Amino acid sequence: MTSSEEGLARARWWHLENGLVRCDLCPHACLLEPGGRGLCGVRKASSNGEALLSLNAGFTASIHLDPVEKKPLYHWHPGTEILSVGTVGCNLRCPFCQNWELARWDPSISLQPITPEGLLEAAKQSGSKAVAFTYNEPLVWFEFLSDAAPLLQREGFGVVLVTNGTINPEPLKEILPFLSAANVDLKAFTVEGYRKLGGFLETVLETIVALKNAKVHVELTHLLVPGINVDKAAFKAMIDWICEIDEGIPFHLSRYFPRWKWSEPETPLSLMMEYREIASRKLPFVYMGNVPFSEATRCRRCGRDIVVREGYNIAHIELDPHGKCRACGQDNGFIVGQ
Repeated sequence: MTSSEEGLARARWWHLENGLVRCDLCPHACLLEPGGRGLCGVRKASSNGEALLSLNAGFTASIHLDPVEKKPLYHWHPGTEILSVGTVGCNLRCPFCQNWELARWDPSISLQPITPEGLLEAAKQSGSKAVAFTYNEPLVWFEFLSDAAPLLQREGFGVVLVTNGTINPEPLKEILPFLSAANVDLKAFTVEGYRKLGGFLETVLETIVALKNAKVHVELTHLLVPGINVDKAAFKAMIDWICEIDEGIPFHLSRYFPRWKWSEPETPLSLMMEYREIASRKLPFVYMGNVPFSEATRCRRCGRDIVVREGYNIAHIELDPHGKCRACGQDNGFIVGQ
């Protein structure tokens, strides 16, 4: 290694292959020559070709206290704040990326050192009882995530992922026991749609199933993007698939606005409403994001509005200490308390 590489963390999940370095973290399986970087931009073969290094382990680009509704998580500790932390890098290349500066590690982004112990101390000082790995793709921050998550869990903090779900099964198994909740961005429902974004539909579906099987609280986000994923048949197939997994999964249908390399006009509100109606035929908890409306959760049994949201703020809540409807006792899939 060169002197500039000596302070970098050694990555996990890789092997040597015919004199090159093969990354095993995600299905891209990047095969790297000495000094080469993977598609994510933050995993690099050492200059001597003998190891894979993580360029973002131990560095953060952003740390803030956010409403948990901003993740978005609507059925997990509603009305609370969550310490949110992120870095740089992403293993997809969505042309409409809302956080492309972080995803692509733009030169304007400055990084600050952070340790798992430092994150734990920040969480304690924040007053929150949970930490979200978010802003960029947290799965390409695997070395830091896999060190910090067990420490946070041991100290009583919930660990949340806001993720695209693009990871191989074995590394995912390593972190599953330490996760409390996840919002997975299910970006499309065709192989071709994911190929446009540099991703793999089947991998994301497998990740969602693995999270559910591990008893992690899961919510899904689908950014409706003109020119990318507005095929009605594919959307209906996606809703059917979600129903097969768990019809009670909260589904966030989010409105696109032009960003980075995608200049199509913002998603029409009429289209948002139409697709919400389609999803609501089979899913009881469908929410719209990036729209100028309040959002309410209606009890599946008695029909009362049990949580009303104004933006990211809770305007009204009617849940008992166990997260059930205060009026009729129905379980609507809320997790409250610790």
